[in-house]
Amino acid sequence: MPTVGEFAPDFELRDDEGRAHRLSDRRGHFTVVYFYPADDTPGCTKEACAFRDAHVSFGDADTEVWGISPQGAASKAAFRARYGLPFTLLADEGHAVADSYGSWVEKQNYGKTYWGVARNSFLVGPDGRIASVWTKVKPEGHATEVLEALREARAAKAQSPGHEERLRPWGETSEASAGMITRVRK
Repeated sequence: MPTVGEFAPDFELRDDEGRAHRLSDRRGHFTVVYFYPADDTPGCTKEACAFRDAHVSFGDADTEVWGISPQGAASKAAFRARYGLPFTLLADEGHAVADSYGSWVEKQNYGKTYWGVARNSFLVGPDGRIASVWTKVKPEGHATEVLEALREARAAKAQSPGHEERLRPWGETSEASAGMITRVRK
């Protein structure tokens, strides 16, 4: 599992419409990468809806949220449509990305052992390094925790010596994020 300060493992995955998303293309911007076990299950739905409800705040901070699970594009499309999820959901059907982030783990339930996705989240900084890590995430309140860590990371980045890239002040919306905020699928 990558730790704070390490470079985030790069990856490219497809969303529900078949568009490729590559983490390295997000250099210069913060990105939340969160792993969840399955689309449209109770805990995963709570977590996704909390990120949905905080979507404007993440957009105002020039930050994208990427949810990753092993289900395919059709499952992602249905999940997004059912709950009006405005952020990117990515299909990691071979679980290679979850594995590289230490999120493909052995689990036990009712005495049965199996492999699945652990609910872990990573805040990736504009420099491509891990800014924060959350393991064994509880869905309730997690989006708020991530927003607070994002605020702290942005403040630290803006005040670091030799800081060359300009981070927009919290709450200032770019044209790109304003467009992203209004594109809610129905």
